[in-house]
Amino acid sequence: MLLRLKKIAAYCRVSTDKADQANSFGSQQKYFKEYIGRMPEYELVEIFADEGTSGTSTKKRAAFNRMIEDAFQGKFGLIITKEISRFARNTLDSIYYTRELKKRGVGVFFLNDNINTLDPDAELRLTIMSSIAQEESRKTSERVKWGQKRRMEQGVVFGRSMLGYDVRDGKMYINPDGARVVRLIFGKFVNEQKGTHVIARELREAGIKPMRVKEWQNTVILRIIRNEKYCGDLVQKKTITPDYLSHDKKYNRGEEAFVFIKDHHEPIISREMFEAANKILDERALSQAGKAKHSNRYPFSGKIKCGDCGKSFVARSKKRKNGTKYKTWCCYEYVKNGKRQAGASVGCAYRSISDSDAMYIMSLVTQSLIQVNQKATKSLVRVIKDVLSQDCPVQADSLIEQAREKKSRLIELYMSKDITRGEFTAAREKCEQELAELSKITGTKEPNQPLTDISGMVERAAATEEFYRNLLNRMVVNDDRSIDVYLNHSEHKWSFL
Repeated sequence: MLLRLKKIAAYCRVSTDKADQANSFGSQQKYFKEYIGRMPEYELVEIFADEGTSGTSTKKRAAFNRMIEDAFQGKFGLIITKEISRFARNTLDSIYYTRELKKRGVGVFFLNDNINTLDPDAELRLTIMSSIAQEESRKTSERVKWGQKRRMEQGVVFGRSMLGYDVRDGKMYINPDGARVVRLIFGKFVNEQKGTHVIARELREAGIKPMRVKEWQNTVILRIIRNEKYCGDLVQKKTITPDYLSHDKKYNRGEEAFVFIKDHHEPIISREMFEAANKILDERALSQAGKAKHSNRYPFSGKIKCGDCGKSFVARSKKRKNGTKYKTWCCYEYVKNGKRQAGASVGCAYRSISDSDAMYIMSLVTQSLIQVNQKATKSLVRVIKDVLSQDCPVQADSLIEQAREKKSRLIELYMSKDITRGEFTAAREKCEQELAELSKITGTKEPNQPLTDISGMVERAAATEEFYRNLLNRMVVNDDRSIDVYLNHSEHKWSFL
């Protein structure tokens, strides 16, 4: 009778790509081959190995993810690995993957910890050991960050080579070819007073190649002009890793202190030219801010707010499955810094609203306003009709016409924000009183004067984006997806779910 062999796989990982760790990597592979070779009932399917990657997250471990996929497909029934920290230092990842594997009858055996996830008490033991491994990872991350900061304070450069400088062994050395391009850019910007778009175009036309980007763009020129390294200074910790589990990097916006060293290395351009270039940029930025060039681009620009962080929503274009595009609004803080992590001061939960939904909400608010004032509007129209149906004396004709024109102007003044809601209401009541008095004393019909359709004016005006821009004070998108609408010159709040 033939013995049915149990198919198993092995997983190993080393944390860095240093030479001594690389030897450990090869040793792990050899270890598993010898271990499985001593047990004839097992058949080794494959050794999955990730080299030079972190264990705190499984997202970037290609071999690990491929192993999980093969296990889900039933290619083997057991995974062996040396210890929990080799499998995952994230407790949630450890529990999640071992549970999903167990559902499909696949176990994970941690050799050094002597834990087989198919055992009844395995999850409790695994949770405890994974938590210990995760805490050790956190402490290691803190130690590494502390050590890096101390070295930064000593002047050691953390980063890659850049245009004009080669970085070797933590020091910056001028690259002559790149330095000539940097001096050319600053000269064009300061001495020749050329804009960043023009400089980028001239560099492209000259056939000069940039570093790490396909072609010169104005944003590349801006980054060069703003980079303090070209005048000899060094600022580090411009990016940080707030979460040791995800390892996602973010721009440092004050969460951690920068490391600044003046006159750290040999400059490519003088400090005077660097300061002159940045002064020009600052003046242009202030000029553009004064123009508020985007404030009226869309009817909802700057008026849709996040109920969590308070920042404005920004317009974004998205594509449907059928290829058509549509406009949506989402929180600028989320767009800029991503989802807020626990304990962080930047980022925000993802909130969005389509432009069509925002327009529909405003149409509902407008309809509500028209309905509230419908009785008053009908009464006013009736009064005007009564006046126009009578024969007014010649001396009263001009008074009637003045009152009627004043009334027709009221809505236009209110929509253009020349008068407040209170002023509009008071003026409207006064017009009604004047027309009522004139209707009593006049005896002749107003000759061939067209009746102003006031309710029609409101409805036609309410269908325009300009009307919404003037009417809306702010629209707040809250945590529970409810939306509150506040109008100008009104204390009332409209809420929608």
